Amino acid sequence: MEEHDSESAFGTQDSRSTLRHEISIPSHSWSLEMLLRKLKATELKRDDKLASLLDAVGEFGTFQWRLVALTLIPYILLSVFMFSDRFMLAAQKPYCNTSWILKVGPNLSVAEQMNLTLPRAPDGNFQTCLMYVPVSWDLDSIIQFGLNYTETCRYGWIYPYAEKHSLINEFDLVCGNEPNKENMQTVFMAGILTGSLFFGFLCDKIGRYLVFLMSLVGLLIFGFGTAFVKSFNQYLFFRFIAAQASVGYLISSASLVMEWLVGEHRAHAIILQHCFLGLGIIFLSGVATRAFHWRLVFLMAGAPMFPIVSNIWVVRESPRWLMIKGKVDEAKKVLCYAAEVNKKTIPLNLLNELQLPAKKVKKVSILDFHTNQHLFKVVLAMACMWFSISYSYFTLGLKLKDCGIENYLRQMLPGTLEVPARLFCLVLLKNLGRKCTLFANLILATISCFFLLFLPQELKSTTILMLVLGQFNMAASVTVFFIYTCELLPTALRSTGLGMVSLAWSAGGISALAVFHNIKTQLPVFFCCLSCIVALCFSSLVPETGNQPFCDSMEYGSRESIDSKRKSQDVTAMMLSEESMSDISIDEVAKNTILNALLLKSEASGFSDTDLNEPSNAVDEVAKITILNAMPQKSEASGFSNTDLKESSNRE
Repeated sequence: MEEHDSESAFGTQDSRSTLRHEISIPSHSWSLEMLLRKLKATELKRDDKLASLLDAVGEFGTFQWRLVALTLIPYILLSVFMFSDRFMLAAQKPYCNTSWILKVGPNLSVAEQMNLTLPRAPDGNFQTCLMYVPVSWDLDSIIQFGLNYTETCRYGWIYPYAEKHSLINEFDLVCGNEPNKENMQTVFMAGILTGSLFFGFLCDKIGRYLVFLMSLVGLLIFGFGTAFVKSFNQYLFFRFIAAQASVGYLISSASLVMEWLVGEHRAHAIILQHCFLGLGIIFLSGVATRAFHWRLVFLMAGAPMFPIVSNIWVVRESPRWLMIKGKVDEAKKVLCYAAEVNKKTIPLNLLNELQLPAKKVKKVSILDFHTNQHLFKVVLAMACMWFSISYSYFTLGLKLKDCGIENYLRQMLPGTLEVPARLFCLVLLKNLGRKCTLFANLILATISCFFLLFLPQELKSTTILMLVLGQFNMAASVTVFFIYTCELLPTALRSTGLGMVSLAWSAGGISALAVFHNIKTQLPVFFCCLSCIVALCFSSLVPETGNQPFCDSMEYGSRESIDSKRKSQDVTAMMLSEESMSDISIDEVAKNTILNALLLKSEASGFSDTDLNEPSNAVDEVAKITILNAMPQKSEASGFSNTDLKESSNRE
């Protein structure tokens, strides 16, 4: 009788084998993936003592709210410092300054002065770069006989029909002195390139807070100070330094916010930062179009920097960076300060657990990106993706310019669409995760680029629609992948890694400018399609990060893939042996097995030599099979309650 009860409750081994093949694995794959992801995040968070302390401080209290708010406001101003060149070169029609004739005719109007001293072109308009040679005649002789000999403008230029002051009429950038817009953009990109390396390295060396402060001061001096330059060369120099300060602020603020927040709040903060960047573009478009003087644009953008810098005291250094540098006491101080602001109390036993690791912390450097095999693969994959996304993003923007849209609308349209695109990522990230959201946006961007290849030029409105949709998806891709990049890099080299992938972003932008302006066919759009496909391929290699705690040290990726495979095999053998134990309830077996698998999976979550996801996939499959093995047994025992199962095992 006992044997019969046991068999009816748990089933025989043969029935298990039969039902194992009858269960449809794909029907449960999505729920299992979500379960595994949540359990893994829970286990990793439990092992991360700093994450537990941040929970005790308050996930998103007053301190975190003030930190995020202080970093959001400069993003609106950052758009002015980064993209203002597009509005500073308003077209102006110059004429030679011929004020010499006023000595003999002081009562002449501007029209009479130009009529007497400027030659006319064949179409009847005044020539812009030539004037008549001044003579010592009186006014009546000049009117009677006229002037015949011409020369280039000797006394500068005037702009009688100019509606506003721009760089053109401020520094007389006409008649052979015209600035090359592409060269101005190249100067700014060069600032991004050098600033990425310098501030990325500095942020990991001296701390996020100091670089955050240095970047704000740099924007204050060289952004606000651009309004007071005396020459065009000074303007370019100030723009170069402002570009360096801008990328320094992007890197330091992202690192600071991501390391102070936990869980889904990290992604929300980065998305809001990028949304404010889009709002800044809208603000710039409105202000630059209506301001009568170009200097007012920088004055209006630079003035709010004074109160922002004066309130920098509300920010504190990242506790994760302090722990990496071995500054435990300082980390405890900033955590206690944050808890005090949030009106929370950190348990003393939890605070005492924050100690230096028994093993001496290894010093890291930029060379670790080459010597650490795992980190090298991570950064290489991300750099290729950043280059591809950047090339596509800039090419679509340049293509929109060729459609004949005026400058105001050309800047306003993408800025208006980027804000909802990034806000929509909040929903996608919550339900699909980082990887699927990035993949979906890149697929839609690729489809838009392919449509552009085959659309005839006559369908102008359709072409503009495809360009705007492409930029919509590329903006979302940029934001999602920025979150991805921050979460994949270890704390010890997070800012340096962000600086290195920013190099790839700048290189993609410079390449887009060079290719688009030198090739007037559909080839740049074809390269745009290829770039999207390359980004899609590399996005399939990076693992899902979810809301898992940050990895701080460099040791998480140093294990070899053969060790990961061996541990996965050990997990399989362990679960098979547990499956034969009849004195443990089915629910407990499944739960313990998943947790054990996830512990080993977290150790093997790095990139392998052959496939970046191979170790984690193996453990996932093991966990899935174990759950499915338990399902038919549970269905046969559906008539038994948990108490009945325990009594059956006790009778045995």
